[in-house]
Amino acid sequence: MTTECIPCQLEFHALGTREVVGRFDGGRITSDGGGLLLREVDHRLGLSDRLARCFTDYRNPNSIEHGVLSLVAQRVYGLALGYEDLNDHDTLRADSVLALLVGKRDLTGEDRERERDKGNPLAGSSTLNRLELTTPESAKSDRYKKIAADPKAFDRLLVDLFIESHDKPPREIWLDLDATDDPLHGNQEGRFFHGYYGCYCYLPLYIFCGEHLLCARLRPSNQDGATGSVEELERIVTQIRARWPKTRIVIRGDSGFCREAIMRWCEGNQVNYLLGLARNARLNRVLGEAMEAARIEHARTGRPARRFRDFRYRTRKSWSAERRVVGKAEYLPNKANPRFVVTNLPIRQAGAKRLYEKLYCVRGEMENRIKEQQLGLFADRTSTATLRANQLRLYFSSFAYVLMHGLRRLGLAGTQHAKAQCTTIRLKLLKIGARVRITVRRVWLSFSDAYPYASDFAQILANLRRHPAWPPPG
Repeated sequence: MTTECIPCQLEFHALGTREVVGRFDGGRITSDGGGLLLREVDHRLGLSDRLARCFTDYRNPNSIEHGVLSLVAQRVYGLALGYEDLNDHDTLRADSVLALLVGKRDLTGEDRERERDKGNPLAGSSTLNRLELTTPESAKSDRYKKIAADPKAFDRLLVDLFIESHDKPPREIWLDLDATDDPLHGNQEGRFFHGYYGCYCYLPLYIFCGEHLLCARLRPSNQDGATGSVEELERIVTQIRARWPKTRIVIRGDSGFCREAIMRWCEGNQVNYLLGLARNARLNRVLGEAMEAARIEHARTGRPARRFRDFRYRTRKSWSAERRVVGKAEYLPNKANPRFVVTNLPIRQAGAKRLYEKLYCVRGEMENRIKEQQLGLFADRTSTATLRANQLRLYFSSFAYVLMHGLRRLGLAGTQHAKAQCTTIRLKLLKIGARVRITVRRVWLSFSDAYPYASDFAQILANLRRHPAWPPPG
């Protein structure tokens, strides 16, 4: 008699006399039950709907099953839930919970027109890939690639979402600028070797205000790290001032952004700046007495010693005017550590010590936000052929970050997860197993009664539901 084999039966180490057997026969079970929290955030921000409006769809509406809204939502939710590759969606297209998140009415895919698509309510990787491959110039006449993106609309939406996150105009905002490396491992358009990072890479420019992302611009790396900063600042500041005309704006960056064009633009547009300044022999001489005092104190106490000096300075060629510079004379164990910043902030607003320690040094927090997006939301998945398509991938990652930050800002306040990063939020609050049951009147998700953050989850949902859905009344 032949042995009957059950497909996909997994045999594990026994528990005493009992066999331990696993099967992939549980029915509709999801590992992303917490994604419903993201859906609540999306409904408060109107993110997916407004993002879909940044595309122009030239397809025949009578011949499509996946509208632009469901396609872009599927892409953004996928990144937020940890699915970095388009290929992942060839399996995810059958996920009823992801279909629920993006707004599909047919959660099981049983109403699909083609027999081979039945059971798959969502789009596969090839359909999603057309979002990235479509060029605006050819979209209207191309046979397959007919959904064109509007980058300017994406840029406006990022700033609009930041402005709407405030109940009233703030008295002052700080815009942090930074560039980072995005390593490349193929022959992508715009691929160049960067000597500082020691690899072939892109050199994206980021602008944040606190935890809010305002700009993510992908650039080739064969240029200065500050290239394009004035254009981005002019766009962002103009949009902000149209809504907040009385808000004081300060930009902040490391010495890579200490450029005459940026400082001159700020001075001509009533924008303050606080920028790192690369040290040189002239600056070191100005700081000489303070450095000697710091060295003596360090030798006496054995602890790091600091002194500050506030002075006026102008370069011999590159600067058009004399500017305020603050020098930090610091002596560490066996090491002198002088540092300089340049600013147009008046002394009455910030003295030398406060300017450096309280106002400049906090810019390092922005690097955590960039790392959060690159590592947690896959901003570095720029592996398609063209720079334009890779910029669109960066936009999708950026809006996934906005969605996750919206959850942190609107839902996690007052809980132990209020300061959690995206990867922690995903692990503890989104990747929740649940059994899914679909009836005529309800979609039931049954979570484990042993889930350790059940009370937090309920509190987060209550926090979110206190905020009105988009669009706001009036």
